[in-house]
Parts: sequence; C-alpha cells; structure tokens
Amino acid sequence: MKLSGKTLRDAVLSGANNIINNRNAVDELNVFPVPDGDTGTNMSMTIKNAVTELMRLQDDAGVGTVAESIASGMLRGARGNSGVILSILFRGLSKGLSGKIEASPKEFAEALSLGVEGAYKSVMKPTEGTVLTVAREAADKARVVTADETINFAGLFAAIVAQARDTLDRTPEMLPVLKKAGVVDAGGMGYLRILEGMAQVISGGAGVKSSDADSPREHVVTNAAGTYETDIEFTYCTEFIVNKSANAKDAKLLRAYLETIGDSVVVVDDDEIIKIHVHTEHPGKALEEGLLFGTLVNLKIENMKEQHKGQAQKARMQKRQGFIPAAPENPYGFVAVANGSGLESLFTDLGVNCIVRGGQTNNPSTEDILEAVLATPASQVFVLPNNKNIIMAAEQAGKLTTDRTVTVLQSRTIPQGISAMLAFDPDKNPQENSIAMTSALDKVGTGSVTFAVRDAEFEDRGIKKGDILAMENGKLSVVEKDVTKALMKIVKKLTKSDTSFVTVIYGADVTEETAEAAVESLKAKLGADIDISLVYGGQPVYYYIVSVE
Repeated sequence: MKLSGKTLRDAVLSGANNIINNRNAVDELNVFPVPDGDTGTNMSMTIKNAVTELMRLQDDAGVGTVAESIASGMLRGARGNSGVILSILFRGLSKGLSGKIEASPKEFAEALSLGVEGAYKSVMKPTEGTVLTVAREAADKARVVTADETINFAGLFAAIVAQARDTLDRTPEMLPVLKKAGVVDAGGMGYLRILEGMAQVISGGAGVKSSDADSPREHVVTNAAGTYETDIEFTYCTEFIVNKSANAKDAKLLRAYLETIGDSVVVVDDDEIIKIHVHTEHPGKALEEGLLFGTLVNLKIENMKEQHKGQAQKARMQKRQGFIPAAPENPYGFVAVANGSGLESLFTDLGVNCIVRGGQTNNPSTEDILEAVLATPASQVFVLPNNKNIIMAAEQAGKLTTDRTVTVLQSRTIPQGISAMLAFDPDKNPQENSIAMTSALDKVGTGSVTFAVRDAEFEDRGIKKGDILAMENGKLSVVEKDVTKALMKIVKKLTKSDTSFVTVIYGADVTEETAEAAVESLKAKLGADIDISLVYGGQPVYYYIVSVE
C-alpha cells in the first residue's frame, strides 16, 4: 500500500496539532532556567505556517504536491534554529517525493534521509545529542526496515517513532550538559511529538486534534495600502505565487516584464515557486505573464486607492510591524533584530534601515526577516540577527533574495550588533566591511541580567524560580537575589585590565533612577579609567544588557 497526498496532509496536520498542544512542555526542557526556552514555540509556529498551506489543498493532490506545500510553508515560517532545522528536514522530504502521486515506504524512507542530509549540511558544527541525531537515527531505521518490501506504512512509522523515542532518551548520554540538567534535547522532543502525531493517522486513526486555546503569536503585516501618505500612482497591489513548470524560464524575465507595467516589484525565486508582488494598473497582464512560467496560486489583488481612504489614519495610529518592498537603489543597507523602543532607536541612529522586532523568547521567522531585507533600499544588505537562535533563519532569508546581496553577520548579542554597526565604513567595499564588522564582534563582551523561570541546579547550587541570574557571554555565571548585585558581579567578571568602555543598557522593568544609581555604584568600584555609560533599551525579559570593550 502506498502513501497518498491526502494521508500525508492529514498526518502532518495531526503532527502539527501534537507539537502545538505540547509546546509548553518542550519549551520547559531548556537546559538553563533562563526565559529563552522557546524551542517548542518555534517548532510549533514553523509547522503551523505549513498548516495554512495544507488547508488550501484538495483531497486529490498528489503526495509530491502536498510535500512541496509543507516545505514551502515551513521555509517561510521557520523560527529559531530548531524551526529552521525542522523546515530543512521537510524540505528533503519534498525533494524526495517530488512529482509523485503516491509514495512507497521505501521512497518515503529515502526522502527522510535526504532531509537529514540537508539538515546536517545546514549546521556549521553539527552536535550529536540534538534533534539532528534523533532525525538521523530515525531515518536510518526507516531505511533498514524498508529493506523488507512487505512492510507497510503503519509498520514503518511504528519503527520510526520507536527509534526516535529511544534516541531521544539517550541524548543526555551524548551531551553532558543535558545530563547535568536532567533533561532530554528539546528539539528532539519536538520532532518526536510531530512523528507521533503523524503516526496516528498513518496507522489508520483519526489523528491528534488541537487542544490549544493559546495559539502561538502571529506576525501581523501592515496592509500596503494603508501606509501611503502621498498620491498612489498604481492602483492595484497584486500578489501571487507561481508553481514553476518543469521548463520554466528564468524568473528574471518575469521581473523585467513586471517592471514595465508597474513598480514596487518583488520577485522571490525558490526551487519550485516564484513569489510575486507588484503595484500596477493591469493586474490581468501580470497574471497572464505569470502563467507563462507555471500555474498560479494564492492570488490577491487589492485596490490601494480605495483602501487608502479609510486606512491611512488607522495605519498611523497603530504600531504594527510591516515593510514595504523597496528597489535596491543604494549601495548599502542594514537590517537588525531588536526588541525594545530604546534599542530600536539606537540601531536606527546607527544607520539601520529596518528593525525586525524580536529576540529572546520571540524569534522572528524567515519571512519576517525576508520582508525587512526586501524593504531595505540597497544592493548590499547586512543583517544583524543579534541572537544565536535567529542566525539560521536570517541565513535562510538571504538565500531567498535574488535582486540584492545579503550578508548575515554572526552577531549573537545586542552589544555585538552595535559594535558591528560602529565598525561599518561606507568608503570600504562589501568584503572589507564584512571582515571589519565580523572582527568587531569578537572585541566586545556581553553580560545580561534576567530571572529564573523554574527551579534548577547549577554547579551544585540550587536555583529557585524567581532568582536573579546573570549570563557572561551566553553562559550562566551569577545567581543572586538582587538585580543590582547581579549586575555588579557580572560587570566585574567581564572587565579586564585593558577594558576601556562599559555600556549598561537597562530594560523595561528597571526605572531610570534605579539604573542611574547602579551605574554610580559601578563607577565607584571600577574607577575613573573605565568610561561607563547608561542607555535606555526598553527590552523585555532582561533587566540589563551590558557591553564591555
């Protein structure tokens, strides 16, 4: 018996419900008790983006078409490293099932292996004991059991799930940090929950139903029509996706034509699809030209002049994240990820064109970052993720652009992002700037002060929920009861004999008076040789972020 498109669709919907229902439990598997355990949320939001695509499919869609929709939705909705890896696993599944109406167990097993291969290649230094190991050993098991040509899909998935569960249980033996914390790998657990949900449908059951009353945060995009303050030259905002035909011409030809009938042209060319955005007086011509490249889906045409009348004032009143595509007219442009009015203003003052709101506990998706890149009016765009869990999503966004060059700098913290911007020189070429800005990342130390979200053990010391924690370059270093004391200790650990500057960025939960008093205490302890400055960041989660140079 072979796997139909309908069954694969229903299986993934069940898997999505299972991870969404269990995302909080996955989030809580974070090794350190700091408020950044968002693996379950990121994986849920990534696969939920695929659910939106799947709901548009007919029951008779082939298994290849269904797999393509899953991969496309996940690619654009990928959040955090776990979400990006999940999207790549399903991308491999899509490639392996491409063009098939139905798939045999052996073909499915081979497609799983393609996904694992792609996932390992996407990580610079793959670490065993993570979701990569769980996915790899599950795929290896699938290839072993399908050597028996009599095995059916129910038997295949039973073997896959059993292997994934066994591997997950062994992750603490592979990663000492997991064993010390007494947890299994969060990403591996999330992947297992998806496989378990899929297995319920594959084995003939009804599948997992959603019990989620508090669905993950959705990215809200401002309607294009509502943001214009001047006369609108072209009436219709036209958007659609082309499912490319086998012999489709170069998408650059489609872009060239669209530029003759309108403006604000964005053409994002992926392996199997072309995503189109254009403002024009002739949407029909845009659609007809698109048909020359393949079949059209997700069509949307809006009369911007009519919408503008009632929405311009509303758009000004609402603080919502949204970007308008811009032509790459300037030599350089910048996108930064930040969360907090003060931090956003700081990056804007340093020359950043587009701020993607997000960070710890709120990782933006690949599509969020892609929209910001396409709204940056530059041929060379530097992206500052400013968080280790956003770098992979930013890199995926960079791969989806065709009309500008995107360089993702490996900034893992806000201070590193600031340091990189200060190192930019408009008179240097892109390669020279990339080297200089990357070099600047290593010259700044980062401290952060936050709170414990659960009880835990750290270096034989008990941590209680609500304790104040300080991180030194991403590693848990100080446990305190008082925020200011934690700040003093982490700054002392970060300062060296050659330290010249310390910048203290205070967050939304710290008053200006408290922050000023803390800085005065630091000045008294560190002496006059170190210049200490205070900046309002307004960031959530972290009471203080500290930059030491």
